[in-house]
Amino acid sequence: MNSSPNQLPMYVQISELLIREISAGRLLDGERLPPERELAQSLNTTVRTLRKALAILVDKKLLERVQGSGNYIRHSDEVNSVYSMFRLELPEGGGLPKADILSVGAMEKPSDLPVFGTANHATRIRRLRYLDQSIIAVEEIWLDGNSGEIPEDKLSDSLYEFYKKQLGFWINRAEDRVSIGQVPAWSPSKFGKKPGEICGFIERFSWANDPEPIEYSRTWFDTDQSVYIARLK
Repeated sequence: MNSSPNQLPMYVQISELLIREISAGRLLDGERLPPERELAQSLNTTVRTLRKALAILVDKKLLERVQGSGNYIRHSDEVNSVYSMFRLELPEGGGLPKADILSVGAMEKPSDLPVFGTANHATRIRRLRYLDQSIIAVEEIWLDGNSGEIPEDKLSDSLYEFYKKQLGFWINRAEDRVSIGQVPAWSPSKFGKKPGEICGFIERFSWANDPEPIEYSRTWFDTDQSVYIARLK
């Protein structure tokens, strides 16, 4: 596993990867994880970092550590995860979300955006999204101007985590509208679909504590590389 300035700490990345593997059913309830040294090597990290990640799973009641026996997966109906609202997965399930920032800028809301928030301006973030090492999507996020300023150098892979730690609010509800759409003209050449091609398309409205949604986003995803998953419990 690799790290870059805008990514979450390595131990958080590992814990989130394991949580998504559990949610996808690739790690089964009662399954024993490989020995810590072996698992750390497979994740290209240290045993110390791995243990910090496993401690998060223990706190979330997703892992039971049995002295002298090992670490065992325990499923839970409710998991407070950094990526709990990220609905794209690899076709086989799971995958750790990552992002490359393409641009960040404050501007007036263009006329083609739906109504959201209370300001006439917003911050626009464009990103290239990955699951593990696979490029799966391009996205455009608009945060209402009255919700705070976004310095590019402080952004992390998880925008919702950034909102909570840097802007003092958290997203507690989102509504997705999934359909198909055309890849936008600004999409980078690294994305698997060319501008104008048809691909999966997600529109999302996100709410914090106010009646109006404070964020609107558009995601164009490669259906050859990823699937949209919503698990109902």
